[in-house]
Amino acid sequence: MSVITKQLDEKVEEYHSRKITKEYAVVYADSTYISVKRGTVGKEALHILIGITISGEKEILSYELFPTESPENYKDMLEDLKKRGLNKVLLFVTDGLKGMKKKLEEAFPKAKYQTCWTHVIRNVLLKVRSKDKVEISEDLKAVYQALTKDEAEKNLALFIDKYKGKYPKVTNSLLDVRDCLFTYYLFPKSIRRSIYTTNIIENYNKHLKKGIKKKEQFPNERSLNRYVCVSACEYNVKYVGISHYGFSMAKEELENMIEEIYIYTSFYSLLEFRFFYDFVKNKGKPSLNS
Repeated sequence: MSVITKQLDEKVEEYHSRKITKEYAVVYADSTYISVKRGTVGKEALHILIGITISGEKEILSYELFPTESPENYKDMLEDLKKRGLNKVLLFVTDGLKGMKKKLEEAFPKAKYQTCWTHVIRNVLLKVRSKDKVEISEDLKAVYQALTKDEAEKNLALFIDKYKGKYPKVTNSLLDVRDCLFTYYLFPKSIRRSIYTTNIIENYNKHLKKGIKKKEQFPNERSLNRYVCVSACEYNVKYVGISHYGFSMAKEELENMIEEIYIYTSFYSLLEFRFFYDFVKNKGKPSLNS
């Protein structure tokens, strides 16, 4: 093993064991498929988590290679991050992989969940005729670019009513994920354009794969790990101290949301537990200390 390779392996170990100390307004989850050699060459899913802190700094929190993309894999990654200090996330944004919401809620039950609108639109356009795609795209734009949640829900209802006869599979698919389409309206207006899609993580994946193309394939997983680690560390250093668009204006409101969701709710839960404990301890009689 060369000195450089040894240093890179140490860097990988340091990256995957580093402490996570910040609070995150949003965490994006997505995978990209990369060719890896394990005897034979095959494509495997590189799972990536990118977070934006309350102050707006972007950071690749973690990456892991798995044979295929799975919600359980993302949950395992989050559980590892929790052991290293990650404990406050306001929102997860993903491509809407089946079962994803459930697994993310198991890891972070207080966090909200948003399905990526870019993926929603792609899936809709796959199910319609070419001559209808422009009109349908414009009608959907009126939904996700609405100024308020009420207006968005009204425009979605109009869309479903307009197309339910012609494209029932499309309208049914939208109704199935309706609860996850408009979560971004709960957040400050200045950051909404950044949190209703997974574009941030998809842009990074494109950048990563552009560099990977030059290598064609990785001879083993450790080789891939070294390459991605260097890329992730460079990304994180690049955005230290840089606030993503709209987040500086939203910082105070996001801090209040963190406090309300993770501090006040925990405090009141503790009070409820204390009341219940005293109630049981005193066999239903009021406690003089309550």
